[in-house]
Amino acid sequence: MRVLFASSEVFPLIKTGGLADVSGALPAALAEAGADLRVLLPGYPEAMDKAGAKREVGALGDPLNIGASATLVAGKLPDSNVPVWLIDCPALYDRAGGPYQDSQGRDWPDNALRFGLLSRVAAQLCTDGSPNKWRPHVLHCNDWQTGLAPAYLHAWEVQNRPGTAFTIHNIAYQGQFPAEMVGRLGLPPEMYAMDGLEYYDSLSFLKAGLFYSDKLTTVSPRYAKEIQTAAFGCGIEGLLAKRSDDLVGILNGADYGVWNPTADTHLAFPFKPGDLAAKAKNKAALQAELGLTPNSDAPLMVIVSRLNDHKGMDLVLAVLPAILAMGAQVALVGTGDRPLEDGFRAAAAAHPSQVAARIGYSEELAHRMMGAGDMLLMPSRFEPCGLTQFYAFRYGVVPVAHATGGLADTLVDTGYDTLMTGTANGFVFEHCNAGAFRWAVERAVGLYAKKDQWKKIVKSCVAQDFSWGRSAKRYLDLYKSISNGNGKGRRKA
Repeated sequence: MRVLFASSEVFPLIKTGGLADVSGALPAALAEAGADLRVLLPGYPEAMDKAGAKREVGALGDPLNIGASATLVAGKLPDSNVPVWLIDCPALYDRAGGPYQDSQGRDWPDNALRFGLLSRVAAQLCTDGSPNKWRPHVLHCNDWQTGLAPAYLHAWEVQNRPGTAFTIHNIAYQGQFPAEMVGRLGLPPEMYAMDGLEYYDSLSFLKAGLFYSDKLTTVSPRYAKEIQTAAFGCGIEGLLAKRSDDLVGILNGADYGVWNPTADTHLAFPFKPGDLAAKAKNKAALQAELGLTPNSDAPLMVIVSRLNDHKGMDLVLAVLPAILAMGAQVALVGTGDRPLEDGFRAAAAAHPSQVAARIGYSEELAHRMMGAGDMLLMPSRFEPCGLTQFYAFRYGVVPVAHATGGLADTLVDTGYDTLMTGTANGFVFEHCNAGAFRWAVERAVGLYAKKDQWKKIVKSCVAQDFSWGRSAKRYLDLYKSISNGNGKGRRKA
């Protein structure tokens, strides 16, 4: 099974969030299961360096007429040796800042061209016009940045094209651009219609992927159902409900090669999962590093998250005074909306012995927080899958989370019955408001003081296994259903 896996970020080459983790770990699991993969992403300088991408494997020319040519260069995913193809186009990708925004947090004004090129190259590699002899049986696109690829294949009326799968990692990010970009990106004007690219008088990369792909996936079974409703569908629920037979939720996995406390070089004291004595040493080390009071009895609540309302970070700030009154400590690493960043900075300044806020993302600090934390706070209003709770489980950190998306699929609330059966692995609240969140935190703090019961919950967390092998098999089954002519060209606008 030859698979071209297209994504805008791939760990450890470049990362802003969970998409990168999935795009690094899933291809490795697929390759281990026997698939012949190529991972395609933009040639950001950091990614080019880490992948060792120096060998040119194809000239791409200037397909979007930007006045600069592009080439395809080959590298490898570190540690897994999965082949990576990067689009080397300095005019679009060689710049300071992140993959989507500049250093001031503003979207790059030419993102439509930057990710239009990614989509177009992904499609081109599936045709006789490819600069490389390798051809995929399946093109797997991820999130809006690759959404135009199936649309290009449709527009070009490609014969014997591969099957196409499109994964929604977060439907809230849709890649909307002015309608005039349709022609600029080389797509026919007749495709700009309700049954096509048009979304509320704009071009939507996400809708393109959802409309023209053979199969649609998202990252948890619950989220697959949620996004077909007005509450979670972000305006595209009608299309998803219409295509419900082609939509499947496949739960993400965790890369236990990266998230393994036994061999985690970022920890002061690597430890065997479930070893609470060794974990206590990491807690003391993190408290010292962050300037928190060295107190082994204080529940240490950690947050590794984007700072926005989608993640419920406003709820954390609302409940923070009550959390501190319980004697708990809070350590945060993340970046996001400026008012929330400022709110956590102010809380840390006012309560430096109990609150530490590190604004900006640090993979190393995220690992140390997992190694030290007692509880993970995830009051997300919606969460397509969530990966952080998987990492927390392995490190013996107990999630306190809202029952939504993948969190609802993977967390078992702590109650009398689940404690007795040893299945409790978190503290879950159903209604996403400050009162419900506070009650979940109070329950967690109350049981933390009962060490025997807390050990049972930690034991259940550590026993969870969300390795990628099971999910990779489901993706391979999906690929088989759309390759070799099954379902090809089904989207006839």
